[in-house]
Amino acid sequence: MSTDPFLVAAIAEAEQGLREGGIPIGSVIVSQGKIIGRGHNRRVQKGSAVLHGEMDALENAGRQPASVYREATLYTTLSPCAMCSGAILLYGIRRVIIGENNTFKGEEELLQSRGVSLEVRQDARCITMITGFIRDHPELWDEDIGK
Repeated sequence: MSTDPFLVAAIAEAEQGLREGGIPIGSVIVSQGKIIGRGHNRRVQKGSAVLHGEMDALENAGRQPASVYREATLYTTLSPCAMCSGAILLYGIRRVIIGENNTFKGEEELLQSRGVSLEVRQDARCITMITGFIRDHPELWDEDIGK
């Protein structure tokens, strides 16, 4: 289990999403040692097509200078999908910490090919949370990943 306070914050976001009846994926964006944006997957709660955890964290970070994103680190409980990876590249985020990629391996190769540093933690809480959700709500999971 992670003791990294920023991954713990992303996990707390995922847990909040689960309590709200949504998909338990959370994310935080860290700049200069502080969280500037946090979010969780709110597609179900908001009836949104795009509010994945990473997208919600970016939205909640608000408008920032490009220099802030270039030096920021994005923490996410699950490997970023194609949409979220595109946003990471668009905003020039150069470092991503991933809670786990056992249940879903997103566009990690694309991110790495574009110079993004990735670190996969395989955190037990992240794995347990999403595995239980997939088991209990396969239709929502399939919808979220575009199956």
